[in-house]
Amino acid sequence: MIDGKWKNLILATAMFNLGFVIWFSFAPFTGGIADEFGLSVAQLGIVSSAAVIAVPAGRILIGPLTDQYGAPTTAGVTLVVVGVFSIISAFATTYEVFTASRIVASLAGITFVIGIQHVAEWFEEENLGLAEGIFAGVGNAGAGLGAYFTLPRIFGENYADPLFASNWRAAFFYTGVLAIVLGVIYYVLGDAAKTEAKRQATKESTSVGQWLYISTRYGAVVLSVAYIMTFGLELAMNGWLGTYYREAFGQGDIVIAATFAATFSIAAGLLRPIGGYVSDVVARNEIELLPWFEGRYREQWTFATLVFVMLSMFGMTAAGLTGNIYVAVVAGFFVGLGCAFSEGAIFAQVPAMFPDSSGSVAGVVGGIGAIGGSTYPLIFSATFLPNLHLGYAVVALTMVPILVLSAWVFQPHIAEQATTGGWLVDEPDADGTVVMSGDD
Repeated sequence: MIDGKWKNLILATAMFNLGFVIWFSFAPFTGGIADEFGLSVAQLGIVSSAAVIAVPAGRILIGPLTDQYGAPTTAGVTLVVVGVFSIISAFATTYEVFTASRIVASLAGITFVIGIQHVAEWFEEENLGLAEGIFAGVGNAGAGLGAYFTLPRIFGENYADPLFASNWRAAFFYTGVLAIVLGVIYYVLGDAAKTEAKRQATKESTSVGQWLYISTRYGAVVLSVAYIMTFGLELAMNGWLGTYYREAFGQGDIVIAATFAATFSIAAGLLRPIGGYVSDVVARNEIELLPWFEGRYREQWTFATLVFVMLSMFGMTAAGLTGNIYVAVVAGFFVGLGCAFSEGAIFAQVPAMFPDSSGSVAGVVGGIGAIGGSTYPLIFSATFLPNLHLGYAVVALTMVPILVLSAWVFQPHIAEQATTGGWLVDEPDADGTVVMSGDD
């Protein structure tokens, strides 16, 4: 028999991996979709943003619901709904129906929050970074190994079967069916928490007042905006790089363009456990990486990774301007590396900071972070830029205020109260009544 925590980690990882496959399954097929619906490059940027438009709100909502009802229930329902609408998109005959169904299918992205909460309910604090990194890293790899690498090879340009003549329609249909099957399996085999006491402690922390309180603490706020520039960036790059390599370098072969894009996704996904593991190591061994944040070991590692992400984006622009696609692919790999390390670091901190509200906080951080997936593609494809390479540097500049906020919160005297100090909302009364800051 598989130990309970590993069984539930496997279920969560399989769910998130498939969720990312479905979420980004449109990306390698943008050429065929654009031809069928007559889309311009700018419109493809809009489609890329639409694919994550429902995810921020969905993540924020699913977090407390998972704390309240348990991961097996929310995972089962989510996967079935996503699967149904993925199937609907496979049969869409108009751009409007296609876009609407893909927006609902994009709720596959909220499986991240469900899995983060589920893993936190089973693993000890000293190993949370590694466990969450394994879950999120292998899950994130669904975008690269699944959506970019595997789907274009299974459903190639000449693909046809008795149901579909279009490769992208077949991809959407069969991944949708798989999601429904996995949803049923998760509901039947999953266990919500390691102990009943842990389940009840989590369940009791899900009032509206408590959610408002924890979501406005310094720690939750700074990790949320940091996740915009890491996971939000990852979402944007996953949805955009196939188009970027095709349009900026004239790479018309769908498999080759998808393979180049997959190098970023694989780095951002499979290397994420390292980010969480290093966070665990520096915390356990009290390693001082940045003396400016003395004694705040996880924060030091997180800040170092955030700086690396920003610098790598400037490198992406410099590489693109060389005109050499191979240099740009290598630069993309380093952006993915930075995202992986930083995301692992951030989600080592989330459950460690908020052990009884990991779902709610993961929902806030993951939901706000996903905003970057909607906004960054609009910058990448902006018509006012002279070329498609400069958008990366513009995005890097938008990251500077986030680094400034992170540096402020990670100061030792501020970090010590990161889970109690905050803005707008004071701790709710015993009956759950919300108290606004400054109220008598």
